[in-house]
Amino acid sequence: MEASAGLVAGSHNRNELVVIRRDGESGPRPLQQLSGQVCQICGDDVGLTVGGDLFVACNECAFPICRTCYEYERREGNQVCPQCKTRFKRLKGCPRVPGDEEEDDVDDLEHEFDWGDDHDSQYLAEAMLHSRMSYGRHGDINNPHVVRPMPQVPLLTNGEMVDDIPPEQHALVPSFMGGGGKRIHPLPFPDHNVPVQPRSMDPSKDLASYGYGSVAWKERMETWKQKQEKFQMARSNGGDKGWDNNNDESDLPLMDEARQPLSRKLPIPSSKINPYRMIILIRLVVAGFFFHYRITNPAKDAYPLWLISVICEIWFALSWILDQFPKWLPIERETYLDRLSLRYEKEGQPSQLAPMDIFVSTVDPMKEPPLITANTVLSILAVDYPVEKVSCYVSDDGAAMLTFEALSETSEFAKKWVPFCKKFNIEPRAPEWYFQQKIDYLKDKVHPSFVKERRAMKREYEEFKVRINGLVAKAQKVPEEGWTMQDGTLWPGNNVRDHPGMIQVFLGQSGGHDVDGNELPRLVYVSREKRPGFNHHKKAGAMNALVRVSAVLTNAPYLLNVDCDHYFNNSKAIREAMCFMMDPLVGKRVCYVQFPQRFDGIDRHDRYANRNIVFFDINMKGLDGIQGPIYVGTGCAFRRQALYGTDAPKKKKPPNRTCNCWPKWCCCFCCCTGSRKKSTKSKQEKKRSGSKSIEIAGPAHTLEGIEEGVRSNEIQKQNMTVEQKLEKKFGQSPVFVASTLLENGGTLKGATPSSLLKEAIHVISCGYEDKTDWGKEIGWIYGSVTEDILTGFKMHCHGWRSIYCVPSRTAFKGSAPLNLSDRLHQVLRWALGSVEIFLSKHCPLWYGYGGGLKWLERMSYINATIYPWTSIPLLAYCTLPAVCLLTGKFITPELSNVASLWFLSLFICIFATSILEMRWSGVAIDDWWRNEQFWVIGGVSAHLFAVFQGLLKVLAGIDTNFTVTSKAGDDEEFSELYTFKWTTLLIPPTTLLIVNFIGVVAGVSNAINNGYESWGPLFGKLFFSFWVIVHLYPFLKGLVGRQNRTPTIVIVWSILLASIFSLLWVRIDPFLPKSDGPLLEECGLDCN
Repeated sequence: MEASAGLVAGSHNRNELVVIRRDGESGPRPLQQLSGQVCQICGDDVGLTVGGDLFVACNECAFPICRTCYEYERREGNQVCPQCKTRFKRLKGCPRVPGDEEEDDVDDLEHEFDWGDDHDSQYLAEAMLHSRMSYGRHGDINNPHVVRPMPQVPLLTNGEMVDDIPPEQHALVPSFMGGGGKRIHPLPFPDHNVPVQPRSMDPSKDLASYGYGSVAWKERMETWKQKQEKFQMARSNGGDKGWDNNNDESDLPLMDEARQPLSRKLPIPSSKINPYRMIILIRLVVAGFFFHYRITNPAKDAYPLWLISVICEIWFALSWILDQFPKWLPIERETYLDRLSLRYEKEGQPSQLAPMDIFVSTVDPMKEPPLITANTVLSILAVDYPVEKVSCYVSDDGAAMLTFEALSETSEFAKKWVPFCKKFNIEPRAPEWYFQQKIDYLKDKVHPSFVKERRAMKREYEEFKVRINGLVAKAQKVPEEGWTMQDGTLWPGNNVRDHPGMIQVFLGQSGGHDVDGNELPRLVYVSREKRPGFNHHKKAGAMNALVRVSAVLTNAPYLLNVDCDHYFNNSKAIREAMCFMMDPLVGKRVCYVQFPQRFDGIDRHDRYANRNIVFFDINMKGLDGIQGPIYVGTGCAFRRQALYGTDAPKKKKPPNRTCNCWPKWCCCFCCCTGSRKKSTKSKQEKKRSGSKSIEIAGPAHTLEGIEEGVRSNEIQKQNMTVEQKLEKKFGQSPVFVASTLLENGGTLKGATPSSLLKEAIHVISCGYEDKTDWGKEIGWIYGSVTEDILTGFKMHCHGWRSIYCVPSRTAFKGSAPLNLSDRLHQVLRWALGSVEIFLSKHCPLWYGYGGGLKWLERMSYINATIYPWTSIPLLAYCTLPAVCLLTGKFITPELSNVASLWFLSLFICIFATSILEMRWSGVAIDDWWRNEQFWVIGGVSAHLFAVFQGLLKVLAGIDTNFTVTSKAGDDEEFSELYTFKWTTLLIPPTTLLIVNFIGVVAGVSNAINNGYESWGPLFGKLFFSFWVIVHLYPFLKGLVGRQNRTPTIVIVWSILLASIFSLLWVRIDPFLPKSDGPLLEECGLDCN
């Protein structure tokens, strides 16, 4: 993949392929040819040592074995040479195995616990599956290099020959046959049916000569066990900091850290979580008694108000249950980046960390400024990760030449910015935010040239900003003939809705070096093809196009997607994700690692709850204790195979064991009762297989040549059917289909850059997804504007689990909408997506049963799709206080002492739940209160409109087009446009405020007029009304604080509503007494 190849544009359907500004192309570099002997076990090249010499495993007979098979035989096999039966000695750079204690001549603690990498294990697994590793198995006649296993040697017991002891009950058992404990690196594909060859021994020798049964061996084992127990106790008591390196522990394994887990769970302390759980159960009981009283004691004089209020309260209770119980098992996690480096980054060896493809999506550079996108890309190129493992793909779904030119400028500036970041280890690595930091930038900086180079870099960045601003100013006025590139060629994306696919490799293998000559990560510009008449599926379609392009060009096993305004605030964020993805214990079942969203530029009070602290610090931690957090659309690292719709690997159950201490009849009874179902299934399977064998055995009486021809035809048919299924699932791209079969990633060998770019143009064509599973079972799922929730939900239904990673330094930071209109528009989009999912076949209420989705996780997804419907009862409930104040009636009858107790208990439980929740999560009370306020504001405005728009879209087919939320500053003209467009969202909360204000005035006036006795019932109504006004206060403050920018239509609505309620005021006439008192008549006296 060459950076100098120029912009490649074309359409697969139209058979067009154009290369623009192509300066030249250099062929791929030839691979280094290694000459040497062939391994007699796996057939691979033996290879060379670090010093360049031929690798020799056995110093006695020099039997040709490669390093991989040598380490495998030492770790999992018989530890002897297949030819001379001499025990393999430990070579320098190889891990230590049991039995190496006698070899004092090799001191290599650096590689003592180096157990290899995933590439070696995958290679062994493939070799075993293809019967290439046949050593230790019986007969492969066609392979002339197979070494025959030694004949069975009788086992030894106390120096005597004993033949009747089963091998699995003998002391001399190979390491992979017994134990039963958990292994960090188990045998890839153990086959218990294959007979295991025991170690050959001379009966005339004592066992001590082989290291078994001697007193010294027992003492060494006891010492080793004591050291391990002491080490584990020290680790569990004090963690990494609580134990000392005293003289007794100085001989602990230096590299034992590399074998430890890469992460661990941190449960919430029981002193904090147990009271929280208890108050939840108490609240459930109190709520039951409360609803019993509410239903059995209706307000007879205000029956409609009572009925509406009871229905709303029951809905609120169900909504609370759906939201509360997924938070029953909250956890936190801790990662160990040092262990990740010890395991996968050995000194003097290539890094074994997995590659990562990073996706950045953008649409309109006028709403998403190119400078923000450039900062995001620069932070990606400067991450603390091996450069050859990182590839950045920028999706320009608007085909804007402004984005293309800005990305070209960014790639040039990155050649100066990236080495500066890595030289001085600065954070964050987005220049805009780094130079805006109001901190002491000289802290921990000791390099004498730092100040000078920082000033020079700041000047370079300011010049870079001027160039970007110049491009933005130039793009304001589009030429009549369209944009033209530097060589005079028309820009292929002049028509946004009708243009070919475009790919430009800005930084690649040949052109991606910084000013110091070091290699830079890959940077690829992608704009998928768009034609009229095709459904392009917005952001989800763009992300799926990036999945296919990246699979063709780099095919990293892991992906990470961020929005164009979310930059890397932590350069080690990828390493944080890899601590979970590459963990040998839990990594195989992890589909994605979700990071929390944090934002810059939000005011201190966070008036509109932009930070979403309650969701990210409470709800997501609760879900992490069940099956993992939901996918929130950005800041998420994926496993590529999980995006391909595969099921999660199933946990292997340990084999059943029988105990010799039970009588035989008991064991027989247990075996018979436990195997009835299995026997019936096996009989049915035998019948099926028998019928198949009869059908296949029909031609067996013919000639052998015909039989071989039939078999070859069957194999060809099977291969064709498999290939057709893959093409129907993934699309008709042989390169991409072949890449999906590589679980550990990697591109196809022998493919040229030009052929890969041509195939990449093919996979981003607008008709590629037709009649495939894309958007249905593969990639980002279509059918909702919130494709993130739907995509994560499908993965969890396949049995995968996700991880919530909250590093000490925030991983990503982004921009949030500041004004009220943009914030309500953002909430409206999220709510509409939830309504679409609720009305689709993927609704969690009825989809995904029988899969791997846990019931508490299902409750969380139900809550995520059903919450917009709460807007209807919430609007009615917020209107009830004003109606009660205006009519003089209430939703409850006169309360008795018992009823007052239940009401008071419920309020206490609600407050206690919130306080204890803030206690274990660490959320401040200000953040919690802002979240409560905006729940009401969004519920009576954006959520309400989302319900009606979702019904119109699903039932009537009326689609609502959304524009992207503005990421820019306070541009006067742009803000006015948004204010005018979304003023309808402001009408319901404004109406509620006016109604409740009028109700308060009417109620107080009525109480003043009717005397002292009317104040008692008034307090409950006033509390009810003030509850609504206090929750809507941020909305009121934002509405009034807009000064001359208050929408005219809101003013008209306010005057209209004030006039209506003024007429109601006159009709009610609260100043006239309503009590039946004596009639006053004239006395007939002239007082004058």
